[in-house]
Amino acid sequence: MKIETKVLHSGYKPENGGPGTIPIVQSTTYRFDSCDHVAALFDKPTEFMYSRFANPTCDAVEKKIADLEGGVGCMLTSSGQAASLLSILNLCSAGDSFIASSSIYGGTINLFGFTLKKLGIECIWVDVNASYDEICKAFKPNTKCVFGETIANPALTVFDFETWAKAAHENNVPLIIDNTFATPVLCRPFEWGADIVVHSTTKYMDGHAVQGGGAIVDSGNFDWEKVYKNTGKFADMVEPDESYHGLRYVGDFGKAAYIVKARTQLMRDFGCYPAAQSAFYLNMGLETLPLRMERYCENAKKVAAFLKNSDKIAKVAYPGLEGDEYYERAQKYLPNGTCGVISISIKGGRSAAVRFMDALKLACDEVHVADIRTCVLHPASATHRQLTDEQLVAAGIDGGMVRVSVGLENVDDIIEDLKTGLAAI
Repeated sequence: MKIETKVLHSGYKPENGGPGTIPIVQSTTYRFDSCDHVAALFDKPTEFMYSRFANPTCDAVEKKIADLEGGVGCMLTSSGQAASLLSILNLCSAGDSFIASSSIYGGTINLFGFTLKKLGIECIWVDVNASYDEICKAFKPNTKCVFGETIANPALTVFDFETWAKAAHENNVPLIIDNTFATPVLCRPFEWGADIVVHSTTKYMDGHAVQGGGAIVDSGNFDWEKVYKNTGKFADMVEPDESYHGLRYVGDFGKAAYIVKARTQLMRDFGCYPAAQSAFYLNMGLETLPLRMERYCENAKKVAAFLKNSDKIAKVAYPGLEGDEYYERAQKYLPNGTCGVISISIKGGRSAAVRFMDALKLACDEVHVADIRTCVLHPASATHRQLTDEQLVAAGIDGGMVRVSVGLENVDDIIEDLKTGLAAI
């Protein structure tokens, strides 16, 4: 099936006489007829047993997202940050390191650079435009994975999948990609060599600003057993898990080893699983995702072209616009569009950016992005406020930067509102 069909039909098949829409199973518990039945699930989880691990409503949405990305399994989380955290902790322990592109979401930079550091896990930062050789030089013997973002928030750099995937695989580690801004409608990273994908489903997948959530998707393509035999890395994937009665993830679950380990080990211990109601809302957003992504891209391209012609703006970053630094790379990896987010740098710096934003009437100033309604944010004051000046530069952010998340309103109305903002500078 094509993706427009998958968003409507994947993950859930109504039984004869059953509900046509994924039902909300509002229950934390599931009942069994014997102690032996429950005991067997604690040896090898194959059914629903407690909603900290899995829930039927969430399960249907997980199956849908896995199908959209082309993976073997998916696990929903309570936020995108939780998805990024667990994606790393599923591979790294204290004393390990991993490589990340320096051009990623500010919250993820804090998570990787500060919180994981406290846990004894080192993040090695590498420029998003680094060459294959430069990436390879960053590896250490204890490096366990590589992390990047398809379209970085808010710098809007475009990730060079093939170069980074080659470097990761040549060094026997998987490539993890945050695909939030692109969604599987515009880019499917597994087709370009990625091994694991994470999402903040709070953004375009939900689209309506009604629930926070995240997702981890496993491609099933990384050969954990082969790498373990050759390098000794990823013993946790191959050797018995003492915390789960000797469960062997590769041996018992094959290609789904990574995602099963994330659920049975990390979700069990961290408990950051979403409510059934949240998954229900997420599914409603997914059902219109292809239609919305097409309109977001169409509107944003027109808005970016308008902003580029303003003498009050120093720079417009939108990889879908011809002449952008990442246009050619976007044409390769995202030929059908590059989301609805535009980053602009206003002449006059922070004070001019604030005047512009405060004068807007239609666009909302809010700590959110990828909504159906147009919204704006000043990253240096908000999402990236905790970063040092050096980190801001590395993330492609300056004081005059404003992130414009173009919504689904009539594009002429959006442009008229932006004219009002520009007139206030």
